[in-house]
Amino acid sequence: MKKNLVPFTDKETEFIHKVVSERQVVADRFPLSFALLTTFGFVSTLYGFEKLIDRVDLFNNNPWILLGVGVATLVITGVAYKKLG
Repeated sequence: MKKNLVPFTDKETEFIHKVVSERQVVADRFPLSFALLTTFGFVSTLYGFEKLIDRVDLFNNNPWILLGVGVATLVITGVAYKKLG
């Protein structure tokens, strides 16, 4: 039996629109702060991945394997992106 599911209620949709508009107001009023916080989040994520990779002895001792895994991942995601349109 299939139910008719509505992804969001009217109140939830209203809340989402309000959050999006407030985010845009903050981004417009404080572009440098917003850009710096975004950059900090991105760099922190990359640094965290680097620290996790450093814990794997195979990758730490053989950087060519890590490079190969990285390139293979990029190729696979690129092919999937093209196929999905």
